[in-house]
This record gives sequence, C-alpha cells and structure tokens, in this order.
Amino acid sequence: MLTLPATTTEHVRALVTPPDGTELAGIPVSMAVVPHDENPAPDEWHDADWSGNWARLMIGPGGAQTLTRGTYQLWVRVDPAGAENIVRRSGPLRIT
Repeated sequence: MLTLPATTTEHVRALVTPPDGTELAGIPVSMAVVPHDENPAPDEWHDADWSGNWARLMIGPGGAQTLTRGTYQLWVRVDPAGAENIVRRSGPLRIT
C-alpha cells in the first residue's frame, strides 16, 4: 500500500496494459481516488495524463484532488478505440 502525507503534492500512478496494437499516448485517461470500495461516481473522476504506460494524477494541495487522512482506492479509466472500455481499481492509498 502506498502511504503519503496529506501535505504532499505529487503524482499517483497506475500501470495500464493496453490491448494489443494500442498506443496509449493521445487516448484520454481519467483517475479517481475514493474513500470507498464502490465504483467511482461520474463526478469522482479527474482528467489524468500519461507517462509511458503509467496513468498519473496530481494529488495534494494545488493538485486535482486534496486528500485528508484516511484510506482510499485508486481507480483508472481508459477508453481506447474499439470495444474495450478499461476501468480498473489500481490499489489502496493511505494518507497520513
């Protein structure tokens, strides 16, 4: 489990393995950091960006989302061309 202080401002990342033949650069990606185990609601998603095959979202003061102490679930959503619409829970995040 990734543990970060509430005062940090940095990217959290999620590795995405795309369908064969798919280049992720240029495909919109969103991420959600939620304090529950359910699928994120539409208003909980934030625009993210790519660093190679890593989706990343800036969290913390001045970022897309400021988090308080607690345990969160990190989600990533990618919609490449074709039939797939990828939504994955990437893992837990603890804010201290």
